[in-house]
Amino acid sequence: MKKKSVFTFLCFSILILGSIASIKAPNFRDRNLQVLPKDISDVKLDSIMESYTKALGVGCNFCHVSVQGTKDSLDFASDKEPMKDEARNMMRMVIDINTKYFYYDKNKHPLDLNTITCITCHKGDPYPIN
Repeated sequence: MKKKSVFTFLCFSILILGSIASIKAPNFRDRNLQVLPKDISDVKLDSIMESYTKALGVGCNFCHVSVQGTKDSLDFASDKEPMKDEARNMMRMVIDINTKYFYYDKNKHPLDLNTITCITCHKGDPYPIN
């Protein structure tokens, strides 16, 4: 009787573990990087995104849409929010201005250089201040 119980338990455990392993959890860290380097570290990416939210005085949901059916989670890879494309255009503009008109070293943090950043024009507002 004991062997049968152990065998049943093992079979049940294997079935449960197999079922769990076959379910692909959503990857909330999927990347859809079109301006920033694709091999950027999570720490560096988070730091840059945090600097954008501070410079514009907004939250992450200003450019990122919510994950369907999940409360308080964002789909960082989605392009459904039009403001995300606008942010990419602004990033390209800032990179272009800095490389054409200022000494620019991409290996240094932008605040360490004589360059423009988002806060130069936005000053904590989502739309540039005149």
